[in-house]
Amino acid sequence: MSENGINKSGWVIYPIGSKPKMGLAFLLGIQQYLTMFGATVIIPFIVGGAMQLPQEELALLISTMFFVSGITTLLQQSPLGNRLPIIQGGTFSFLGPMFAIVGMVGAQGLGWEVMIQQVSAAVMFASLFEIILGYTGLLGYIKRLISPLTIAPTIAMIGLALYGIGAPWMAGNWTVSLVTLISMILYSQVFSRKIKAFLLFPVLLAIITGWLVALLGTVFNLIPEGNPANLRSQLELIAAAKWISLRPALPFKWGFPQINSITIAGSLGMLAGYLGSMVESIGDYYSCARMAEAPVPTERMISRGLGAEGLGCLIASIFQTANGTTSYSENIGSIGLTHVASRRVIKAGAVLMLILPMFGKFGAVLSTLPEPVVGAMFVAMFGLIAAVGISNLQFVNMNNSRNLFIIGIAFFSGLSFPAHFGAAPISWVDSGMFIQTLGSILQTILTTGMAVTAIVAILLDNLLPGATKAERGLEYWETEASEEAWVKAEAEWAKLAVGEELKIR
Repeated sequence: MSENGINKSGWVIYPIGSKPKMGLAFLLGIQQYLTMFGATVIIPFIVGGAMQLPQEELALLISTMFFVSGITTLLQQSPLGNRLPIIQGGTFSFLGPMFAIVGMVGAQGLGWEVMIQQVSAAVMFASLFEIILGYTGLLGYIKRLISPLTIAPTIAMIGLALYGIGAPWMAGNWTVSLVTLISMILYSQVFSRKIKAFLLFPVLLAIITGWLVALLGTVFNLIPEGNPANLRSQLELIAAAKWISLRPALPFKWGFPQINSITIAGSLGMLAGYLGSMVESIGDYYSCARMAEAPVPTERMISRGLGAEGLGCLIASIFQTANGTTSYSENIGSIGLTHVASRRVIKAGAVLMLILPMFGKFGAVLSTLPEPVVGAMFVAMFGLIAAVGISNLQFVNMNNSRNLFIIGIAFFSGLSFPAHFGAAPISWVDSGMFIQTLGSILQTILTTGMAVTAIVAILLDNLLPGATKAERGLEYWETEASEEAWVKAEAEWAKLAVGEELKIR
C-alpha cells in the first residue's frame, strides 16, 4: 500500500476495488477458474473412485462442484463474507473423513447413492460448527496471536506442502509439461513487458499452449495410449456427453439421507476436516491480501470469511458434492501471475460457473486438461505463494536469534510431522467413538503441513521471550490491520473509473 492507499510496489494493475470492463472481466474470470481446475476436478475423481460412481454420475459430480463453487464464491464476495478476491471450491481436508464414512456405508453393503447421502449429511451437520465459530467472532480473536513471524512460514507452507504434486504430475509427459512451464515463464515474465495480452492472461495462454501440444501429440500418434497427456479417451467422452443438463442445480439429487449412527459418527469425524480447512483459510486470507497489495485482514474479515465458508459447506451438502468448500490457494498465486485482484473479475467468473455447468459437455471438456499441464501450473503458482509468504519476513528483525529459531522449527515441523504421520497414521480403532474421533482430528492436523507450521509458530512466538513488538513485526501490522486502513483503501479504489488500470512500475 502507498500513502494514498493503493499500488505501493506496482505489482497489481487491477486492485481489489477496480472495475475492469465486463468483457475483460469475464475473460479474466475464466482464467481464474482454469487455475483451480486441477484441484476441483481431482476431488470428484477421488470421491468417485472411492464410491465407484458410474461415469455419467462422475461427470455430474464434477459439474455440481463447479456450480457450487460459483454460489459460494458470490457468497464470499457479499457482506456475509470477507470480500477478498478468493474463489471458493472443494477441499482436500474432507477426504479423510469421507473415506471413513464410505467405509462404514460399504461395510453394510449399501450402494454409492447412500454413500453420497451420508457424506453430505455429515458435511451439513458439521458445517454448523464453522458457521457458529465464524459469525460469533470467536475465530477472529486468533488474529491477536498472529504476527508476520508466524504467518510467513504458514503461508509459505501452503505452497511447499504441495511439492509432491508438481514434478510427479509433470513426469507423466515431460515434453508437454515443460512446454507449459516454459510458456508460463516466458508469458508472465518476458512477453508481458511488451504485450498486454501476456500481462493479463499468462495462465490461460500457458494452459492453452500445453493443451494444444497434447492435442497435436494425440492426433498425430506421438503420444501413446495410456500416457497422461493422451487426450483420445477424453475427446470421446466429450462427444458422448449431453448438451444441456439442469441436474447440477438440483438439491438432494441423489436422495435424502437417513439419520443414523453413521451420520452421527461421520459428523464428528468431519470436524477434523473443518479444523484443517479453517487453519488453511486463515493463512489464505493473509496471503491473498498481501498478494493483492491490500491492508492486512481484520478480525471481522477473518470471522466473516470463515462464517461464509461454513455457509458454503452447508450449500455444498444440499447440492451433494460429497465435499465442502474452502478458499483456493491456486487463485492467490494467480493474482501474482496475472496482476489482477479485482472483485469484479472473481464475481464474473463465479457467474459463469452458475451457467456453464448446465451444459452437459462442460464437465467432459474440463476433464481433457492433461495432468502434466496441471502439474506445470502447480509448480509456477504454488512456488509463487511460498515466496509471498516468505516476503512477510521483511517486517521482522531477522538478526534476532529467537526469531530465526521459531522460523526454522516451524518450517521443519511442517515438513517433517506430515511425513511421519502420513506413513504411520494414528490408529485408535479399538477405542470408543470419542477417542476414535479425537484420533481422526489429530491425524488430520498432523498430516497438514500448514496446520503444524501455524500451531508451532503461534505457540513459540507468543510464549518465548526475547523480542520486542517491532522485532516481531507487530508494529507494522497494528497499523495495517485496521478498519481505518480498509476504509481508506476502499475509498481510493472507488475513485478508479470503469476500465481504468494502474501502471506497473
